[in-house]
Amino acid sequence: MRIKKVDIYIIYLPLKEPFIISYDRYENMPVILVKIELQNGLIGWGEAVPDQHVTGETEHTVVEVLKNELGPLLIDLNPFQIELIHHKMNKKIWGNPSAKAAIDCALYDLMGKITNQPVYQLIGGQANEKLTAPQVISIKSPIEMSEDARRIVSEGFSNVKIKVGTDVETDIERIRAVRNAIPKEVKLRVDANQGWDRIGALTVIKNTKDCLVEWYEQPVLADDILSLQEIRSVSHAKIMIDEGVHSPQGLLNVIRNRSADMVNIKLMKAGGIYPSLAIANMAEVSGMPCQLGSMVESAIGTMAGAHLSIARRIIQTNELVGPFMFSRDVDTVVFEGDVLQFPDLPGLGVQVDEELVGELTEVHKTVE
Repeated sequence: MRIKKVDIYIIYLPLKEPFIISYDRYENMPVILVKIELQNGLIGWGEAVPDQHVTGETEHTVVEVLKNELGPLLIDLNPFQIELIHHKMNKKIWGNPSAKAAIDCALYDLMGKITNQPVYQLIGGQANEKLTAPQVISIKSPIEMSEDARRIVSEGFSNVKIKVGTDVETDIERIRAVRNAIPKEVKLRVDANQGWDRIGALTVIKNTKDCLVEWYEQPVLADDILSLQEIRSVSHAKIMIDEGVHSPQGLLNVIRNRSADMVNIKLMKAGGIYPSLAIANMAEVSGMPCQLGSMVESAIGTMAGAHLSIARRIIQTNELVGPFMFSRDVDTVVFEGDVLQFPDLPGLGVQVDEELVGELTEVHKTVE
């Protein structure tokens, strides 16, 4: 059970419509797939979705790091050596979390296939009854966003998240328009993606107090922990930190400063499932509920996040939205309404369409 070869692919998955958030606009999603092959021919799949604004990576830097720095470390190691492999990766190069996440997820896929178990059984077993996913609405005009919200609710979704973070007055209009378009029992979540300053965030929160917002996510810059603490101290709703936490050390700083009510864990920020478990453990000790977030991953990254999410009770919500947003994907993630269905398969449970991968591949590198 030794690692023989690592294949790395850049593909661009087409989105049904542009994905617009406070700091960028995406016409398609750059995805780096990692295929790790053992000497016996068994294959595990992982994925990186970098974001230069969050992880400090692009698809091209991820490929170079995987090809020249991280991939060679894996050859002849056992995929169950997850602790050692993360140690070697962190010692070899600082940061680059989505590159490390791609390797981590492929290793867990292999571990599940070797033991003939779904990944969640390897990290605690099923702790949550089900995973209910929201729909996410990109930044548009208030009217367009309200129309999207009506459609989403009509399709059976009970959770709506909206992207904001431009000018304060228009963001207030967006929140009000969406709230007025959906029933009170439908949960509304607001994500500014670092788009406001402290005064702007306080203004929006104060002026949308009657909009029944469940939480406001990352209202200010990622490292502005003190402003976040001030906002939380006067907010009527919960404050979630996302871009401001990449590691247990980062979360510890947030806990010490009492800067957030919730933390959004993302595999691509943390470096995969293994380090995300450490963040969840720290959050659990401090009594801080978690969300399992998304960087708009394909079926591979989505299912990796789903396995982690269903295995930890402290992860109370998720944002596994990638499958809703792509017009083509490497596999089909099945939902019944807004509830994710786990396939009865070992590993991540993903059967990658390698023909589609070949069709969409822009760059292919191999390490052996």
